[in-house]
Amino acid sequence: MNAAARPDLSVSFAGMAMPHPVMVASGCFAYGEPFAPFFDLSKLAGIATKGISPEPRAGNPAPRIWETPAGMLNSIGLENVGVEAFLRDKLPFLADLGVRVWVNFFGEDFDGYVACARALDRGRAHIDVLEMNVSCPNIEKGGIEFGMVPEVAHDLVRACCAQTAIPIVVKLSPNASDNVAIADAVRAAGAAGVSLVNTITGMAVDVRRRRPRLATTYGGLSGPAIKPVALRIVHQVHRALPDLPICGMGGIRSGEDALEFLMAGASCVQIGTANFAEPTVALRVLDELSALCVDLGIDRLAEVVGCLEPWPPEPPWEETPP
Repeated sequence: MNAAARPDLSVSFAGMAMPHPVMVASGCFAYGEPFAPFFDLSKLAGIATKGISPEPRAGNPAPRIWETPAGMLNSIGLENVGVEAFLRDKLPFLADLGVRVWVNFFGEDFDGYVACARALDRGRAHIDVLEMNVSCPNIEKGGIEFGMVPEVAHDLVRACCAQTAIPIVVKLSPNASDNVAIADAVRAAGAAGVSLVNTITGMAVDVRRRRPRLATTYGGLSGPAIKPVALRIVHQVHRALPDLPICGMGGIRSGEDALEFLMAGASCVQIGTANFAEPTVALRVLDELSALCVDLGIDRLAEVVGCLEPWPPEPPWEETPP
């Protein structure tokens, strides 16, 4: 592409400048190192790490991944090295890349979330965002996810925000009945923005063995199959809360997919499942997004964020004379 024709792809998320909107998603890029042999990671806008908990987790028993016709079911069980090992062994690599570092985190209970946020604050010199996964079960409330009830999500986010100077972006579950209410609740609690969306709960069955395909029976569905749902939630939240920064994700695997999320209201995007099949997919998406902007006459990408307009109530068609 001619350099003179290249559009301005820079965006801003919650006051953070980014050279372009393409990031990689939590759980699909580990802590960055495994992908370093494939391409220059500094070309990414940011990396969302594998979820971090206060203590190391071994995750769920196998089988814990199953490919579906349009995506993937996973029940990894949030396997991770724990906060202390992350700060000591993983963060230095990420800090040297020169990209925005989003550290996904969670706890097994209320106090665990708070402790993890407090511990991660020690890395604030090298962490741009704490991406808070509220799709974990709240045992004290009968196992319902922390992100299902606005009041519960509000209290948890407020408590975590009090523990750190790092902006907290809350990653919401599409399984919630009212994501606008949840987003509004976490915004009021101090969240800098929201990530939309996490995986959708699903399952697969092995009819020959008469067993679920996953050892835990249910798993999180990701990939192209969830893109329409993710777009709908991004649009609904942006329309209701236009000043709330949104990072969009869910089935993105092309430049056009990314532009759809931006036009629906996301300020940046994360690519997840596609990384497993195509490790360099983020660079291809970025190139396609730039070329698509040229084709559509978009000189500055930030200007089309949330630009969708509703169809008029009456079709503006003119009748063709007989």
